[in-house]
Amino acid sequence: MLRGRARRGRGTDRGADDPLDAAQERRVRAVLALGGVPQADLSDGVQQVRLRLLERAASGQEAPRDVSAWAAVVASRLAMDWHRAKRRQERLGERLAALRPAEHAAGEEARLLSLAVVQGLDELPDAQRQVLVLRFYADLPVRSIAEQLGLPEGTVKSRLHAAVRALRDRLHENEVV
Repeated sequence: MLRGRARRGRGTDRGADDPLDAAQERRVRAVLALGGVPQADLSDGVQQVRLRLLERAASGQEAPRDVSAWAAVVASRLAMDWHRAKRRQERLGERLAALRPAEHAAGEEARLLSLAVVQGLDELPDAQRQVLVLRFYADLPVRSIAEQLGLPEGTVKSRLHAAVRALRDRLHENEVV
């Protein structure tokens, strides 16, 4: 269903399961690049668009009427997501720097630890990162986090536990701590 519409008008066969033709791929790359996504991340963005088209077909949804336009909109959303993630990481780095004691601010070891923590936080799933930041950086008690997020306290506790374990494992993996 999706492949039939997406492949219509192709001059070359790029692969039996490729939902984007060459012109659509170029358009997606252009939208991502104009949206500020670095050259190194463009291929990942194109793959995300392909994945979303394939997921749409796999879930039984009808193919978009205009795959090229749909792909461009998805690419623009991906570019916005990329910028949000970049800003979030920058803000988190600034917050961590502000939390660092002044006497340790100049130490190379402290900078490396802060960077490793930021990278580890960035790799956590959104739900785990959210509760970890609220608990340890915003200093909210579990009960308040649960109330604010509309979750049971047990869910908050299990997410915190999983997040702390994953972050600790990541820091040990990188031999930071």
